[in-house]
Amino acid sequence: MTGVDVAESAIALARQNLAHQRLGASLSVGDGEALPFPDAAFDFVFAHGVVQYTADDGAGPGVPARPHARRTACFQVYNRLSWLNALSRVMHVGLEHEDAPVLRKYSRASSRPAPGFSSVRMVYERFPVKSRLHGGWKGALYNRLFVGAFNAVPRPLVRRFGWHLLAFCQK
Repeated sequence: MTGVDVAESAIALARQNLAHQRLGASLSVGDGEALPFPDAAFDFVFAHGVVQYTADDGAGPGVPARPHARRTACFQVYNRLSWLNALSRVMHVGLEHEDAPVLRKYSRASSRPAPGFSSVRMVYERFPVKSRLHGGWKGALYNRLFVGAFNAVPRPLVRRFGWHLLAFCQK
């Protein structure tokens, strides 16, 4: 297993977690847009919460890591049509990382990974759960009204509004 992150703190935390789990991996600080690996170096590439911050996604998630995947890859990006985007606008509550130099949000139609994958299966995930991040009337309204109402609606009707889009790609 190999892990790369642009943040030294993320690598340090991953090392602690691996030590706690008694697992090993090669971890390094690096730029995800210029990975130092040869093409087809890995059987599986997993990029969770990475691609939406890349300056050049090449018209779709997965472009920076695509050549490194020999067989399969999974790319997670933010869903532009999500419940969280809508709620943040209505409630005037900012989303985390909005101050990032680059932050892209994708729709299902725009989330097709770059050429090179023969099949792609899109999955929506991360539906609302109670939160302690926001207090006051907005937090109470979110936790008591919104979460309950959203989760009472049959999942097939709200599935496409998940906060994350996961692209499971096969070469």
